[in-house]
Amino acid sequence: MDQILRSPARAPEGTATLSRRHLLGAAAGALVLAVALPARVRAEAQGPAEGAGAIAPKPGTRVPAFLEIRPDGTFRFLSPFVEGGQGIATGMAQIVGEELDVDPARFVVECAPPGPDYAVVNGIRMTGGSFSTRSSYPLMRQLGATARDMLVRAAAARLKVQAAELTTRDGTVVHAASGRTLAYGALAADAMALKPNESAPLRDSKTFRYIGKPVARIDVRDKATGRAVYAIDQKVEGMLYAAVAHAPHPGTEPVGLDNEAAVRSMPGVHSVHRLPGAVAVAADSWWRARKAVEALTVRWSAPKATGLDTVAADFSSDGLLAVLKASAEAGHAAEAEGDVTGAFARAAKVVEAEYAAPYLAHAQLEPPSSIARFNPDGTLDVWLPNQMPELFQGISAKVAGVSPDKVRIHSPMLGGFFGRHFPYDSGNPFPQAILLAKATGRPVKVLWSREEEFARDGLRPLSFSRFRAALDAAGNPTAIEVRTVGEGPIGRYFGALMKTPVDPSAVEGIVEKPYAIANRRMTFTKVAHPVTIAFWRSVGHSMNDAFYESFLDEVAQAGGHDPFELRMTLLKDKPRHLRLLREVADLAGGWRRGPYAAGAGQRARGVSLASPFGSETATIAEVSVEGGEARVHNLWIAFDPGSVVNPAIVKAQVESAAALGTSSVLFEQIVYRDGLRQSRNFDTYPILRREHMPAVHVRIVESGAPMGGVGEPGLPGVPSAILNAIAALTGQRIRSLPVANTKLAGA
Repeated sequence: MDQILRSPARAPEGTATLSRRHLLGAAAGALVLAVALPARVRAEAQGPAEGAGAIAPKPGTRVPAFLEIRPDGTFRFLSPFVEGGQGIATGMAQIVGEELDVDPARFVVECAPPGPDYAVVNGIRMTGGSFSTRSSYPLMRQLGATARDMLVRAAAARLKVQAAELTTRDGTVVHAASGRTLAYGALAADAMALKPNESAPLRDSKTFRYIGKPVARIDVRDKATGRAVYAIDQKVEGMLYAAVAHAPHPGTEPVGLDNEAAVRSMPGVHSVHRLPGAVAVAADSWWRARKAVEALTVRWSAPKATGLDTVAADFSSDGLLAVLKASAEAGHAAEAEGDVTGAFARAAKVVEAEYAAPYLAHAQLEPPSSIARFNPDGTLDVWLPNQMPELFQGISAKVAGVSPDKVRIHSPMLGGFFGRHFPYDSGNPFPQAILLAKATGRPVKVLWSREEEFARDGLRPLSFSRFRAALDAAGNPTAIEVRTVGEGPIGRYFGALMKTPVDPSAVEGIVEKPYAIANRRMTFTKVAHPVTIAFWRSVGHSMNDAFYESFLDEVAQAGGHDPFELRMTLLKDKPRHLRLLREVADLAGGWRRGPYAAGAGQRARGVSLASPFGSETATIAEVSVEGGEARVHNLWIAFDPGSVVNPAIVKAQVESAAALGTSSVLFEQIVYRDGLRQSRNFDTYPILRREHMPAVHVRIVESGAPMGGVGEPGLPGVPSAILNAIAALTGQRIRSLPVANTKLAGA
């Protein structure tokens, strides 16, 4: 049992090495992916490389690394991105298919294995940050155009005509003069022997047939019929199932098992193991493993009594919030414009407020799971949900004690994103699967129960900001000052790469607002969290836009202004934002703050703007109060991502973000008391229920600005619009989330 960290890697007899065919799905007669070819063959096919190209390919340029053209008329595309419900597989098929001249419905899209070809997001590979489409759009268009050009040239040689005489039509090269046609599948082998022309011309956007159209999702049939395979569904031959029980306090370890022999004798149990910060049981089914690990009597080491360098025995979220509020450090300038001190000295009125948001879980419906298998040839296969395959490959190699090139990462469809699938300290089961596979000599699947997921999930940080605004005699804001104290995930995980002490993920949504307030001072003071913090959908925007936009409503009220009209005034020189405000008001049937009679009682509306991830949003929420609780009836969202690939997917993403934004502001929170998380399942972590889901009305506004993100930007405007509507209806300004903690007065 105690040898798990020292056991040699080995595989069971009869375990087959994962073949190149299995890994890459190469079919007879198909275009063979370059990643599966020996370097010599690749060089002969692609021609000699020069300069930096001799060292590594420019990401997104090698057609064979992405595209397999099959004789049966289907097109297999290896995507740099992981599909997790956001529709990126369909979007990639639309972009590549547009330039390749292939109907997106003919594509089979799979997540590519680790490799330098797929580092298309600013030199790295990641599915997140609402970066996927906007970072790869030009590359994927060029990739499709390059492949089409290669196929046309191959057809020209086969037909003995000039390439200029040929056209294409949905996977076929056409020679109109002679009536001859050649399917792409018949040309694939010849085409991929040609050197790519990376400046192959692109289509005129006026002729687009797929880009910009609501093309049907290519994965919807598999999801609707149950054929979609998630990590939780995956199996490999001969595997054991493992269940885990983590230490109650992070950082503590198992020091003794009082009934190990009895647990070993339970039906189906293979072995009992100690892991870093946990114990595990491997068995012939997950249910048997789970019942056995629950039966273990474990003695754990004691947590530290107090302090914030770890989750101490006396740690509480209320205590940490008090620390953030009491911080007296000067902080670092996140934004500084104008004469803030002078503006406050001349102010006719000063408005002040403090805002706080709690820890939040990702609360995904699919519990985390991973499979690890050591093979006789010394390689390791790991199946795991992830948003960065190469990063997980490197970490898996370190855990296993092998080189990264010995690790094959398999990236299944995700059961939700939300920023959950990054390697947060002890927040993922894949290291446990690797250690258990090494110790048992068998493939092992680790599946966390819902309770273990809630116990170890990385959390959106608890956050605190203090606001001040200076108003002139007419009630207009002349200065704003914000002090943010805490920590964000970018600083936690990428701090060594940052050139500033200001964590952008802690202040986004507060800095660089579009409003014409001449004097601005925003500061950031780092106070590290002892808990594992994580990215969460829209990251710092998810709470900071709620803080800022709510405070702006407080400023409007203090100055005697309507909040919508004040925003219009402050945005008079920002036509893009003004248009969104007008569009959302039109979508909502006109702006009215209320309270006003509607339904069986009174309702009111709140408005907000947000500028997350390169996109712009304007949101209006309509609320009532029933039994002391807020009820959101409508959300109207005008959304400007610059341009879109698939408006149906964009609308769906905005709707889903609106649901999560509503859930977070009304109900969600993770509370710590006595060093322990108080929520261990959905019964103690309430989320949005069906009866609380508002009607969501979305209007997409394509301004022609550079393409922005889509997956996250729909969320940040929702909480503040709801908070502003509640204040308009009840006169109660909620500054500490969630709303459920406050008993509301009816209007």
